[in-house]
Amino acid sequence: MNNLFVYCEIEESTVVDVSLELLTKGRSLANELGCKLEAIVIGTNLKDIDKQVLPYGVDKLHLFDGKGLYPYTSLPHTSILVNLFKEEKPQICLMGATVIGRDLGPRVSSALHSGLTADCTSLEIGDHEDKKNNINYKNLLYQIRPAFGGNIVATIINPEQRPQMATVREGVMKKEIIDANYKGEVVNHDVKKFVNDTDFVVKVIERHIEKAKHNLKGSPIVVAGGYGVGSKENFDLLFDLAKVLNAEVGASRAAVDSGYADHDRQIGQTGVTVRPKLYIACGISGQIQHIAGMQESSMIISINNDPDAPINAIADYVITGTIEEVVPKMIKFYKKNSK
Repeated sequence: MNNLFVYCEIEESTVVDVSLELLTKGRSLANELGCKLEAIVIGTNLKDIDKQVLPYGVDKLHLFDGKGLYPYTSLPHTSILVNLFKEEKPQICLMGATVIGRDLGPRVSSALHSGLTADCTSLEIGDHEDKKNNINYKNLLYQIRPAFGGNIVATIINPEQRPQMATVREGVMKKEIIDANYKGEVVNHDVKKFVNDTDFVVKVIERHIEKAKHNLKGSPIVVAGGYGVGSKENFDLLFDLAKVLNAEVGASRAAVDSGYADHDRQIGQTGVTVRPKLYIACGISGQIQHIAGMQESSMIISINNDPDAPINAIADYVITGTIEEVVPKMIKFYKKNSK
């Protein structure tokens, strides 16, 4: 009762990374709240899922294993969560801001009249004072995300309704195993008690998933370009640098909109989130939408002809100059010193 729940997505019997990241964050929040961390896994022929989930500090794992529950379809998964939450009455529910999460989250929150904050970049626990009604709320979930086109960072709270629901994108949180031998309870639920036969009216006949062409999220070095690169020809210099460094190439939204790079290379609030060991930002001004997708990088180098560019404030090193000047020199000296 009143615990913190994380909905775990699975892909071919494997829990996806964003769910494991949320379990790590959920464990931290649950410790702060003094409650238990509970996970939900829904699928077909689930095997050894507990070994994937419990090490992240999960106190109770709710398993729903039944025919027709994988691949994901909206109705049965919604019924399971809605009916489970009516029984368990969690105070918080977290899920990934994925294709599935963006479909499932609003359906569940609408059915429970709970509200939901999408695409959060941070989650914290805090208090709130309603001065108008003279009410003090304790231990609310601060659901933090960029708003108004990224011009502000909004902290959203839900004082009254439960559960407090939020979705978070992959890569925003760190994933970390708490204890490989963590002892948690596993509950195998009877699916028929939660789902009606009519919920299975939609059946997946054929499923095709196209894998990403690039490994931006997994690359230890990312060279990213913004509108300040100036042209598609100049952007090609970033590919030359990336080739030398064995890195991946990313882009800001402005660079993508200008046709310098493909959309699947976009980093930021409306693209992918990365946390490489080295992030080289070339001609990127540093709008909050982009920073949200790369601020957890271990080291940031900014190359910009504007010494006052906002991204310089979070960079570890700043090189003032144009891409045409700096990048060829970086390639030259790296080749010279790596022999």
